[in-house]
Amino acid sequence: MTPPHTATGTAPVAGVDDGTPADADARRARVDVHHHYTAPEWIDWAEKNDVVRRENLPPWTRWDLASALALMDGAGIRTSVLTVAMLGRLQEPKIRKESARVALQSASDLCRAHPDRFAFYAPVFLDSPELSLWSARHGMDDLGAVGVSARTSVRGVYLGHPSQDAILAELDERSAVISTHPMEVPGGNAELEGVPPFLCDFLMDTTRAAVSLIVNGTLDRYPNLTFILPHGGGFLPYIADRVELFSHCLSPKVEAARVRDYLQRFYYDTAGPMSPSATPTLLSAVGPSRILYGSDWPPTPSHLVTGITAPALDHDQALDDDQRRRINRDNAHRLLPALATGSPRSS
Repeated sequence: MTPPHTATGTAPVAGVDDGTPADADARRARVDVHHHYTAPEWIDWAEKNDVVRRENLPPWTRWDLASALALMDGAGIRTSVLTVAMLGRLQEPKIRKESARVALQSASDLCRAHPDRFAFYAPVFLDSPELSLWSARHGMDDLGAVGVSARTSVRGVYLGHPSQDAILAELDERSAVISTHPMEVPGGNAELEGVPPFLCDFLMDTTRAAVSLIVNGTLDRYPNLTFILPHGGGFLPYIADRVELFSHCLSPKVEAARVRDYLQRFYYDTAGPMSPSATPTLLSAVGPSRILYGSDWPPTPSHLVTGITAPALDHDQALDDDQRRRINRDNAHRLLPALATGSPRSS
């Protein structure tokens, strides 16, 4: 999640007067589809219920409104779509549902208080269809979530596995947007010593999930679903030719001619960041209309977002102004039209 130091400069600050109307400059009106939200209210609840101890949580879980707005203004982000985080290894269904209820209500309250700055995804849980359906219905129908978020894998079972059909079937009826996020690659002692999982494992976990959705026929069975792959889609855009070439080796086999069509079923966010060397490959694989801006804040610290990743996107020579505007704002408004209309969230 922490990006390399590959670019320099300062991100445009929202509202700076250089003679260009703010609504005409997408660098000042970015939509961030990759913003991690650990609700302070949830941490209070979790500590009270002996789920976590706040002093043991990673620093990026200490989310606060002032810091979020400062980051957004510094990076030219008009709207952030929150991925609602809940830590701990909860298994008891009742306490797990209460955990989700507290986190969802906090996200909804924040978005109602600041409807032009925040929206949120309702979390779904790959290992619990019952909890997922409740969370999706409550989050989207009652609280105004603009989509759902899901892990790319849980204990080695990847997104797209048939065990998730009940979840995906209902989301397909809703034509839902599913924002995905990886964790470390499952495998016990398979980690590489000295290498944090976000550097390599997250990209592989995302790639495996995308291929799982293809191989399991999920994209064919549920044509109304749209998936956002983080961190530029992991390795998927860069191995597209390889997937085509060896599609007959997959089980079940995949038509090589359809691989590029499947790639167009995904959106790809820029969290990572999208380096100048990677941009041409991603553009070639999926085109500018499938790329979304993502900050990955707060796991990626503010000074890296405002000083490195956002400026890298703004000064990427592989992009023209039209492509940059699509990535920063227009693609997200098309995908999540509630963000473009500014319609109030449900109460």
